[in-house]
Parts: sequence; C-alpha cells; structure tokens
Amino acid sequence: MQGNRAKRFAAIATGAALAVAVGVPAAYADNGTDTADLRDAVSATGISEHLEAFQAIADANNGNRAAGTAGHVASAEYVEAQLRAAGYDPVRQYFSYDQYVEHSASLSQVSPNPTVYVDQTDFDAMDYSGSGDVTTSVTAVDVNLVGARASTSGCEATDFAAFPAGNIALIQRGTCTFRVKVDNAVAAGASGVIIFNQGNVVPGDDREGLLFGTLDLPQAPVPVAGISYALGETFATTAGLVLRLQVDATLTTINTFNVLADSAGRADRTVVVGGHLDSVAEGPGINDNGSGTASILETAIQLAASGDAPENRVRFAFWSGEEDGLVGSDYYVSQLTKKDIKNHAVNLNFDMVGSTNFVRFVYDGDGDAFGTKGPKGSDVVEDVFVDFFASQGLASEPTAFDGRSDYFGFINNGIPAGGLFTGAEDPKTVEQAAIYGGTAGAPLDPCYHQACDTIDNVNLEVLEQMADAIAHATLTFAETTSAIPGTAKGGGAGNTNLQFKGHSLLK
Repeated sequence: MQGNRAKRFAAIATGAALAVAVGVPAAYADNGTDTADLRDAVSATGISEHLEAFQAIADANNGNRAAGTAGHVASAEYVEAQLRAAGYDPVRQYFSYDQYVEHSASLSQVSPNPTVYVDQTDFDAMDYSGSGDVTTSVTAVDVNLVGARASTSGCEATDFAAFPAGNIALIQRGTCTFRVKVDNAVAAGASGVIIFNQGNVVPGDDREGLLFGTLDLPQAPVPVAGISYALGETFATTAGLVLRLQVDATLTTINTFNVLADSAGRADRTVVVGGHLDSVAEGPGINDNGSGTASILETAIQLAASGDAPENRVRFAFWSGEEDGLVGSDYYVSQLTKKDIKNHAVNLNFDMVGSTNFVRFVYDGDGDAFGTKGPKGSDVVEDVFVDFFASQGLASEPTAFDGRSDYFGFINNGIPAGGLFTGAEDPKTVEQAAIYGGTAGAPLDPCYHQACDTIDNVNLEVLEQMADAIAHATLTFAETTSAIPGTAKGGGAGNTNLQFKGHSLLK
C-alpha cells in the first residue's frame, strides 16, 4: 500500500519531508508542505464563532438558512464580511432555478382489500414528480422477483409494448435512471408511475427499503412515487390491483447566489475548497452544513493571516441550492470553459464535518472500496486525507463517491475531487462504534435535516480533527508545484455511474 501511495505522490512531490516539528512520518509527507502553523490557527474555537453566527441568523429568520430566503442572504453577508476583513474580495455568482415544492401526496389501495398507505413510511413522491390524482389499474413492467432480481425494468421502450394506456406503471429499480423509466412509461400512456426498490444485495446500498428518488428537471407530467421492495412485490403479485395515486406539487423560481473568494497564486492550478451554505427549510443546518462552511471560512481567514501567498490560487466557494439538488455547484461548473476546467486542479468538498455520533469518512477517490471512483487524481486527494489521519493516530474509513454532495459537477467534468464527511442519517455500525466510540445503531447525525440541527448538534472534538485535515489538505494542494495527475490535460469523460444527486437517488 505504501509503495502505491509513493508512486501516486511522485507526480506532486517536491522531495522535501515535513518539518520535524509537525510530527508527521516521512511516509505521510505528501508534497513536503509544513502545515502545522495553519492547522494550529484553524481551531474549533474559531469555527464555533461562525457557527454561533449562523445559529443567530437562523433564529432571526424563521429557523432556517434555506436558499432563496433571508436566512441564506444573511449567512452570505456574514461570510462576505468575514472574508473582506481578512483581505479577500468576495464576489457573488447569481443564478436561478426551479425548486420542487410538494404540497401533498397520498397512495391508497382501492381494491382488493382497501388500504391507506402512509407518506414517508410506505411511499414517497419523487422529487420533480408531476401533479395528478389517478385511480386506476396497475400494470407491472418487466419486473424480476426471483434470484438476484437483476432488473432493467422500464429501461427500454419495448418493455411497454403491451402496456394498457391509462394504467399506473409499476416499475422496479435497476440499471437506468428513474427519469428514463418514467419517460418511457409516459410515452406508453401511463397515467402514473410507482417505482419499487430492486430487492438485491449491494454492499453499502439499501436495495430493500423505501425509495427516496429524484427525477431532476423538468417536472414529470404524471405523479411518480417510490416504495419499498416488499410493497412492490406485493403490488406485482396482487391480481386485480387498483390504486389511487395523488401528488400536488409545483415549481417555484428561486433566485440566489454562490459566494466565491480567491487567494493569490497560479490560476492555472486553481484549488476549489467548497461547501454549501444553505440549510434545509426544516432547520438551521448548523452541522449540515454550517460545520463545513464555517471550517472553510476559518481556513480562508487564517490562510490570509499567515501572510504567505500560496503557489496556487485557492478559491473558497460557498455554494447555494445544494439542498435542492446540488444546484449552485452544478451551475458553477456549467459556466466553466474547457480551458477553465483544465485550470482547475482539484475540488475539496466539506459537507457535514461535526456529526455528534461521527465516523471520520474520506471520499473513496480510487473506488477500491465502493467501485465508483473519481477522475484520475482523486486517488491522490484520498491519500492526502487518509495519510494525514494516520499520521495523527486517528482512524478513518472510505465513503462512497456516489453523488450526494457538491463534488458531483466537478467529477462529472473530469476534475479530481475529494473531501471529508462525518455522517448523516445512516446508523453507526457495531464495528464503527468499537473504533470511533459513540452509539451503535443510532444515526451518525440524529438531527439530519431536522429542526434540532442546531449549535448543540455539533461534536467539537471531531470538528477540531476534521478542521486540521481541512487546513492540511488545503495548504498541501495550494503549495503543489506540479499538476495533480489527471488535470494536466483537463476535462475528461467524468463519472457517469453516480447513484445520487444530493440526498435523493437518481437510479
């Protein structure tokens, strides 16, 4: 393993070892940058001051800092003021998007055996579902309920060759995106679509439970809901099934902006250090993602205070619209020319780095743990974090590069990326509790996307550890004197196998 890492670092190494005072073994030397002073300066104490400000802003603005609201604007104004005081010249990157707003949804079995199903427990209207209220027969489309349950259900137009127009299409998860399945069903005359989980075994991926999916824009023309494998299997094997599916949903135009601030340094090796500033509407979002953006902000402030101009430009990015589907970071990347993409060395993404029941997760840049890797060079980013934690005697483990955060647009455009994460709604395993402490079986963040995601929902001990890693990686890549493998030619095909876009499944 160390031999492979040494080869990876050869492309960026300067040959120097870390200073003895840093206490980092030569095996973890990265490019020789001494990051001790910046790590000492970026502390949980300083970060907490920003978190207190975000909490106060949410308290004064209906309890949240969601994109398009006064709470987000006030959060951005706070960040901008802090950056200006540190000597930066922050700019706003404005954009608009159509936010999906669900007003109501219901699902019931009309016959046989009338049953009312519970929203968010038995079913969930997919993001960007169309509106409609249909009561009709259900037709299963090319489903597979046996063996490994391999499924291409709904992925080809031919799957609907004998589909009765006007029926609700019952489709199984698998192979293609939910959007492809829905578009094919609509073309065949379906009045509604229900997609059930696949029911197969994929490590690290729930293929049995309730399906929370997104169709992405544009809004579908018919109502669409996700359900569990068990309920889907029941529907598929019930003769004479008639369901009522109702969704009332609209699109609301959101006008918002990203905040960007640049250091000095080579623009042809730009290091984007980013995280989302917006919260969900349900709460103040102090861990998700005040913890990430406050850590980035404090790193920017202390980097400027050091008085040392970095070799490469560092662009500190505070994204908006993440909670509605990674909109702000996607917009940023969409505005880059091919030359701009070439000039982006790496994206470091920090989304939730203070979870109370934490695990120290590092994005699986090389794909060896989960099979979905980032563009070439993402393995280097992973190793910088992994080796840093090891040098501090701290355990870490990989987390899937599956599309759940703002790195999505970067890796889809061939820009190497990586970052840190301390966990969201997933339960901590017994094995993780033995390594990191905390409570097995409880969510890593028990207040994920809830009103209780307040200043009390942040573990300051892990926040300090993650802040050290953030400062270390930021300065390491800021001082890299040669291109990270994968960025010398820029561009790239990107990763086309992402399972999520934000917190909702794509496929």
